[in-house]
Amino acid sequence: MAETLTTTPRAAGGRPGSAGRGGAPQRIDPRDRAQLAVAPVPLSRVAALFHPYRAQVAVVTLIIVATSVVSLAQPFLVKAVVDRALPRQDVRLLVWAVAGMLAVAAVTQLLGVVQTWMSAGVGQRVMHDLRIRVFGHLQGQSLGFFTRTRGGEVQSRLTNDVNGMQGVVTTTATSIASNVTTAVATIVAMVALSWRLSLLSLVVLPPAIWLTRRVALLRREITARQQARLADLNVQIEEGLSVSGIRLAKTLGTSRRNVERFAVTSGELVDLEMRSQLAGRWRMATMQIIFAAIPAAIYLAAGLPATSKGMTIGTLIAFTTLQAGIFRPLMGLLNVGAQWVSSMALFSRVFEYLDLRTDVPAPTDPVPLDPRDVRGEVRLEGVSYRYAGSSVDAVHDVSLVVPAGGSLALVGHTGSGKSTLAGLVARLHDPRAGRVTIDGVDLRDLEPETLAAIVGVVSQETYLVHASIRDNLLLARPDATEGQLWQALGAAQVADLVATLPDGLDTMVGSRGYRFSGGEQQRLAVARTLLRDPRVLVLDEATSALDNETERALQGALEELVRGRTTITIAHRLSTIASADEVAVLDDGQIVEVGRPAELAARSGGAFAALSTADPGPSSVPIPAPSPAPASGRCGHSVVTSSI
Repeated sequence: MAETLTTTPRAAGGRPGSAGRGGAPQRIDPRDRAQLAVAPVPLSRVAALFHPYRAQVAVVTLIIVATSVVSLAQPFLVKAVVDRALPRQDVRLLVWAVAGMLAVAAVTQLLGVVQTWMSAGVGQRVMHDLRIRVFGHLQGQSLGFFTRTRGGEVQSRLTNDVNGMQGVVTTTATSIASNVTTAVATIVAMVALSWRLSLLSLVVLPPAIWLTRRVALLRREITARQQARLADLNVQIEEGLSVSGIRLAKTLGTSRRNVERFAVTSGELVDLEMRSQLAGRWRMATMQIIFAAIPAAIYLAAGLPATSKGMTIGTLIAFTTLQAGIFRPLMGLLNVGAQWVSSMALFSRVFEYLDLRTDVPAPTDPVPLDPRDVRGEVRLEGVSYRYAGSSVDAVHDVSLVVPAGGSLALVGHTGSGKSTLAGLVARLHDPRAGRVTIDGVDLRDLEPETLAAIVGVVSQETYLVHASIRDNLLLARPDATEGQLWQALGAAQVADLVATLPDGLDTMVGSRGYRFSGGEQQRLAVARTLLRDPRVLVLDEATSALDNETERALQGALEELVRGRTTITIAHRLSTIASADEVAVLDDGQIVEVGRPAELAARSGGAFAALSTADPGPSSVPIPAPSPAPASGRCGHSVVTSSI
C-alpha cells in the first residue's frame, strides 16, 4: 500500500449521520466513494472494533426499540381521553390517562438519557482505542514516511477522522435503528387506528418528502461551498498570522496583498451566508406548508361521509399525531445510504494508516544489550540506501569501520550522502542492502528504546517543544537533577545565557524555540543530547548555526565530552574535522577517498584537497597531525564528522 496519502480533511460539520435526526438530506460524497474504491472496508473488521463492547451495543439497541414502542402509547392515551373520559365524565379514566401521558414522557426521556450515555461511552472508548493504535503505529513509521506525508493530513486522520467515527455509534447507528423502529411502529399504529387514512397518507407523504428533500439538497450544496470558503479563510488566518507567516509578509512586503485576499474570501463568505440563510428560510417555509397541508387533507377526509365511516374525534387526533411523527424518521431513512458510505469512508481512512507497513520495524526477538556496556564500535558493511521515489541510491555499497576511541570525518559536497549515513547509524532509515552494527550487533536487532539510549542525535534542524528550557532538557533524561541540567548547559556553552534569564530554567522557549536565536537553539539541543549521555553521539551539522567563536568554544567542550563515547558529527566547515583520526570523502553516495586529514590535505589533486581549497573555513585553522590513539583497555570515542 502506498504510504503517501492524498485525502483532504473533512470540512467542519460534515460528520456522518447528521441528517438522521431531521437535518438536511445527505448525498454520497464522491470522495467517500473514491476512498472505498481504493481501500474497501470489510464489515467484519468494523464489527471487531465494537466486539469488546457488544453487551453495551445490545443494550443501546434494546433501549432504542423500547423508547419507540413506549412513545407510541401517547396517541392512544389521547384517544381514550377524547373519546371516552371527557364525553362520559369518567374521572378515574381521565386521571389514569393523564398519568399515563406523564409516565410515557418521563420513561422515554429517561431512556433517552441512558441511551445517550451508553452510546457516547461506547463511541468514546472505541475512539480512544483507535487513537492510541494509530498514534502508536505512526510512532513506529520511518522518518521517510513523515517527509512524504503532509503533517496536516496526519493530524486530520488522527483527530477529525477518528472523532468522526464516534458518530457511527452515537449518531449514524443509533439514528438508523431509531428511525427504522419508529417508522415501522408508527405505520402499524396508524393502520390499527384507520386503514383508510393510512392509505391517504401513502398518497400524500411521498410528494411531500420529495419536495422537502429537494429544497434541503439545494441548501446543502450552498453549505458545502460555504464550508470550502471557510476552510480557505482558516488557511489564510493560519498562514498570515503565524510567526513564520508574519515574518514572511514583513520581509516580502505582502501584508497589503494578504489583507486584500482575506477581504475577498470574507466577502464571498458573506454572499454564501446570505444565500444559505435564504435557502434555509425556503426550506422551513416548505416544511411548514407540508406540515399544515397533510393534517388538512386528513381532516378533510375525516369529514367527508364517503371516507369518515364513523371516525371519532379521538381517533382523528391520535392519527394526526402519529402521522406528523412519521415524517422525520422517513426522511432519516432516506439518508441511510449516504450515512453508511460516509461512515465506512472514515473507517477506511483510519485503517489505511493502521495498515501501513513500518519501514523501520521493531525486532520480534531483540538482542539484549545494556547501553552501559557498549564500547561504541560502529561498522557499516556494504550499506546501500535509496529514498522512496528515487531511481538511484543515496549511498551505495559503503563500508566503514569506526573503532571505539577512533574518529571518522565524512566530507563531501551537498547531496553526497553524508546525512544519509548519519541517519542509518541512528536508524532513522534501514539500509536496503548491507547492515550497520554497534559492537557487532545489527541495529535492526535492537529495541528502539535501547538504540535511543545508545545513540544520541543533534541535527542541523533543531526542534524545541513549546515548553520551558527545563522541560526540553528533561525529555532526554526525566530523572536529571538540577546540577546535571546546569552541567549539560555548561558543556554546550549556553549556561551563562540561561542564568541571565529572569526565569532561568523555567523560561519558555516559545513556538519551535523562537524565543532564542538559531545558535542558542542549537546549543540547547546539544545540551539536551549530552544530558542523555549516549555512547554514540551523532552531530549532523550541529554547529551550522554557530559563529566561529562560539563554534570553537563548543568544539572545545565536545573534545572533553566525547571521551568514553562514540560521537558522529556532520559539520558544514572543514575546520571542525581537524581532530578526526580519519576522513572519508563521499561523492554521489560512494567513498572516493579515505585517510588521515593531514595526509589527504597534502595529496595534490585529491578530492579532499579540492574541498579544502573550495572551503574558506579551514584557512585560519590548520589541520594538525592526527592525535594519538587512546590508551589500551579504555572505552574509546569515535567521531564521525561530515562536511561540505
